[in-house]
Amino acid sequence: MMMNKYCLFLFLVFIAIFHYTNAQSIRSLVNSGNEAYKKKQFSDAEAEYKKSLEKEKDLMEGSYNLGNAVHKQQRYDEAIQNYHQALGKTTDKNTQSQLYYNMGNSYFESKQYQESINAYKKSLKLNPSDEDAKYNLSYASRMLKQQQQQQKQQQKKDKNKKDDKKDQQKQEQIQQQKKDQQQQQKKDQQQQQQQQAQQEKKMSQQEAQRILEALKNDEKNTQKKVRKKAPVKLNVEKDW
Repeated sequence: MMMNKYCLFLFLVFIAIFHYTNAQSIRSLVNSGNEAYKKKQFSDAEAEYKKSLEKEKDLMEGSYNLGNAVHKQQRYDEAIQNYHQALGKTTDKNTQSQLYYNMGNSYFESKQYQESINAYKKSLKLNPSDEDAKYNLSYASRMLKQQQQQQKQQQKKDKNKKDDKKDQQKQEQIQQQKKDQQQQQKKDQQQQQQQQAQQEKKMSQQEAQRILEALKNDEKNTQKKVRKKAPVKLNVEKDW
């Protein structure tokens, strides 16, 4: 019985040492990432934070700091994703407020001003005395209005371009219709001229045939008259 208790004690000691060693390893990775971050070696810091999360996926500091590291590398969507993950790993209001603040900054940098405003408001709801969040909220609101005005102006320009294009297309259609009409008129005129020429040619042939037949008839009539005429009687008696 004493042997079993001894074995159990050794096992618990082993587990405690393992967890302590693992915790030290994780903390060492986070600290290493922090040192690289301070030196502005953000890609190295990112690598260390990722290693810490591989060992402990629920490590809030890993997700928090990883968000900061990728934000510095202008990968704002990834930063926002990591801040969201860190939010689910803490219940501390000050930490949550800071995460929403950082999230607002990432949204702001990616020009998603409405989302940025929403994040700053959540940050201030958890920590109403944060002056930086108040200032950024005001600034993001101004930028949103400016963005909306620019969008309206761009929409107006696009509409004008679209209308101009429609007018141009309409003018081109009118010009094409005129061109088609002229070509059709020219074609109809050519057909009429061809038909007229054919008719004139046909009439000429008919007229020539008629004249020829008339000449033949006159010749026949002349011959008949010649045959009907009494022959001249010559006086052959000699006057002695």
